[in-house]
Amino acid sequence: MIGVLLVDDHALVRSGLAGLLAATDDMQVLGEAADGAQAVERARELAPDVVLMDLSMPVLDEVAATQMILAARPETHVVVLTSFSDRERVGEALAAGAVGYLLKDSEPRDLLAAVRSAAQGHAPIDPRVARSLLPSAAPRPQDALSAREREVLLLIAKGLANKQIGRALGISEATVKAHAGSAFRRIGVADRTSAALWTREHLAP
Repeated sequence: MIGVLLVDDHALVRSGLAGLLAATDDMQVLGEAADGAQAVERARELAPDVVLMDLSMPVLDEVAATQMILAARPETHVVVLTSFSDRERVGEALAAGAVGYLLKDSEPRDLLAAVRSAAQGHAPIDPRVARSLLPSAAPRPQDALSAREREVLLLIAKGLANKQIGRALGISEATVKAHAGSAFRRIGVADRTSAALWTREHLAP
């Protein structure tokens, strides 16, 4: 039998979860807590296998509560059940020691499966949450260019010399050289020919 502690500051949520778990034949609600401090106290008293915990808890937040629960009972598995799916909150919860992260609009069967999975030592993560943890796409070199560097590159691609570019943009030849050198470093080229080819491929309208 999997012993579960329900932690949420909304009684209605706790009641709904208790009813869902009570309908199974392999789970038992050992107790409830309405804030993070109560969660730590009840976890110490009741020794649950799994703690289902909301974020943004009063008195003691979920991160601190998770750390304190696991310090007292390392064998307990904390699963976050919340409405928040942003990368920062997810990262904080997992870094604190939570093994799972679910959203409150999850299907009941998915929630029950996650509790069973956590009790077995696995890490149930909602697929939508998992996507937020994926590394962002690598920044494109063109995104790092200033507006002036783009203008200089486009004119280089047209075959203009620095003096001609300076006249076209109303800046000195030395300033053109400075912008060109900076742009070359950003896009990873060493000469005007390579810069022109790169510009035609990546910046040409």
